[in-house]
Amino acid sequence: MGNAQSKDTIAAIKNQDKISYKQFIAPVAVITTGTLLINLALNDNLQSNANNFFGEDFHTTVDNYLPFVPVVQIYLGKSFGFKPKNDFQHQTINIIVANTIGAAVFTSLKYTVKEERPDQLDDLSFPSGHTSIAFTNAALLYYEYKDSNVWYASSGFLFATATGILRIANNRHYTSDVLAGAGIGLASGLIVSYWNPFKSVTFGKKNKTTAFVYPQIGSQIGMGAIVQLN
Repeated sequence: MGNAQSKDTIAAIKNQDKISYKQFIAPVAVITTGTLLINLALNDNLQSNANNFFGEDFHTTVDNYLPFVPVVQIYLGKSFGFKPKNDFQHQTINIIVANTIGAAVFTSLKYTVKEERPDQLDDLSFPSGHTSIAFTNAALLYYEYKDSNVWYASSGFLFATATGILRIANNRHYTSDVLAGAGIGLASGLIVSYWNPFKSVTFGKKNKTTAFVYPQIGSQIGMGAIVQLN
């Protein structure tokens, strides 16, 4: 919720960079590779190798939390001395919008493709939602701080990659699912970082605006947000 005013407003920091088709090469390539792997024997072989490496009984819940580490980094970056591109309110908007786009895409694909998971618990394997969320937030972190500190900006991809690996290790997803999820996340973060219909929203100084983004973890992973304007 925002209150648009002509005076006494906190203007959104305008991003001077321009988005280009070249920036979509990596997301498209990763999604395409994941899609092509679905019906190949290589996909099953990679899963078997992962099960042999990690063990048939391997299980961890860390992959439920790693996707949200970049979100924390986005909010804490300024306190570490790095200059963000957006203020707190617009960071929150970007996080909500990007994750909503990504969730809409991967949820639609899950119910369209209906690929059975490696552990055979259901047929919602392709693509990986956890991995998509992780790379969405990692991409947002990167474009938020890449001009201030590229190492800090890129660190979110470590947590995103770890999420994808653990989804395979937990026997919840194939390599194809993780690759497609990563591509969807990268594209979602990229689009919202350069184009966001809510970027022009401003917040009045006289109004105390608070926002809190939190993870929702249950049968389906997701994000929630509470925005209050006093």
